[in-house]
Amino acid sequence: MSTEPRAQTPTWLPYFLLCSLIWGSGFALIKIGVEADIAPAWVAFWRCFFGAAVLWLLVLGRRLAVPRSAKVWGHALVVGTVLNALPFVLFALGEQDISSLQAGVWNAMIPLFTLLWVLVMLPSEKPTPRRLAGLVTGFTGALVVLGVWDGVDSSMLAGSIACLVAVASYGLGYTYTRKYLSDVDSPALTLTAMQIGLATVELALLAPFSTGSPSLPIWPGAGPMLAMVVLGTIGTGVAYMWNLNVIRAVGSTVASTVAFLTPMWAALIGVLFLDEVLHWNTVLGALLIISGVLLTRPPKREPAAAAPPVGTSAAGGAVRGGAAE
Repeated sequence: MSTEPRAQTPTWLPYFLLCSLIWGSGFALIKIGVEADIAPAWVAFWRCFFGAAVLWLLVLGRRLAVPRSAKVWGHALVVGTVLNALPFVLFALGEQDISSLQAGVWNAMIPLFTLLWVLVMLPSEKPTPRRLAGLVTGFTGALVVLGVWDGVDSSMLAGSIACLVAVASYGLGYTYTRKYLSDVDSPALTLTAMQIGLATVELALLAPFSTGSPSLPIWPGAGPMLAMVVLGTIGTGVAYMWNLNVIRAVGSTVASTVAFLTPMWAALIGVLFLDEVLHWNTVLGALLIISGVLLTRPPKREPAAAAPPVGTSAAGGAVRGGAAE
């Protein structure tokens, strides 16, 4: 008796789902940190510090070459600032006023802001009616999330603006990476370790002067500190490796769709573990934002020029960006 062969699960799919879960849960970890009175700059520092430690251990373990060019290090410094240090601080700052699930929804707008920066910084990219419709749809979704018809609470508005500026910074970082680092002849792992390492140095200089930041002897508690360790080592370190496996297996276009799942995990974890409330307008707004992102993505027959490289999110590390895999 013959039987049909059983369909096998693609080897990349578990990594893809784990990355979406890790990055989606990162917003809850940030929330734990800020509710323990860890200043936003210190939240950002710890996640960069632990993430950089993991990535540099991998670079050293694999004996990867490190660029010596001052120009490459300079570009890595810029990327580390706008793709790690600045948005990490801003997301933690924003979550002082809004829920982790709302922050997860704002994070889904990264591709929309990336497209805006691409249109500004890369003259070869031309706006199309489809992409413009996507931008309008996505930003309409943002207004729905805010519930503008009822007026916007000042604290929610401040927190949302901080997260949106962070997302805009991500978009700038992706576009800058594509323009200046995508052709550098170095492994993605090395470039990412460089940028996050430099971001760690920046935050080490900034954090002691931030408002309410603790001095090193002050201990925020085992739970909050464990959240920072997981946020850095797993979210910025291990998940980066897994995301790289996905990109190598199916390309950056498929890998970038992880951004569609992170709001779902952020909402689920926020509701179940942080007693956050999921309002109907947040769900509808998130669907509009994701629809807008889908519209901005070029059809398959076109090169996926505007699709941002995935790997840095509010809870993640970064991959070398720009070239479509």
